[in-house]
Amino acid sequence: MERTIGNYSKEERFDPATVEALEGHYREILRLLGEDPGREGLVKTPERVAKAMAFLTKGYDEDPLSILRSAMFREEYKQMVLVKDIELYSLCEHHMLPFYGKAHVAYIPDGRITGLSKIARVVECFARRLQVQERLTVQIRDCIQEALEPMGVAVVIEASHMCMRMRGIEKQQSATTTSAFTGIFLSDHRTREEFMTLLSHRYR
Repeated sequence: MERTIGNYSKEERFDPATVEALEGHYREILRLLGEDPGREGLVKTPERVAKAMAFLTKGYDEDPLSILRSAMFREEYKQMVLVKDIELYSLCEHHMLPFYGKAHVAYIPDGRITGLSKIARVVECFARRLQVQERLTVQIRDCIQEALEPMGVAVVIEASHMCMRMRGIEKQQSATTTSAFTGIFLSDHRTREEFMTLLSHRYR
């Protein structure tokens, strides 16, 4: 849907029926919280939040396996491929508050590689769902393993959770690291150590 306001226009892609239904619920939520959904500052808020939630959960409408398989190539490279510092933003399924951080993804090809941007898109696809960090880590690993059938996959995610910073325990400096491995990353400690060494190296 394209909206034009004065000389400004932008294209938005949302399912109108979903947005309309969500909008009604958020209007009621505002009322239950003691706000007036009709006051000037809040008139458009239910629509904005509905669209924001549709965007933040757009991963449900995407197929991560298809993303990887859309750019698969035969290649006899058999060394580690590491894509690190992939920014991710997700919503904790327990409180629907954000958690955010970086994913580091490596695999060792066994005859097939994929476009590097597809790795980042797979991270994005799974992150744009209601998540827990542990499951997100495993889903990324399993998707790459299934699509490429490499000799091994390694995924590490480092993230900060607003449900720990804004409410509950309120620990501002807390961070969570999760990891998941398959194949040679499990069976060969030297390969795993190489992966961890590469993670710690920063290019200037």
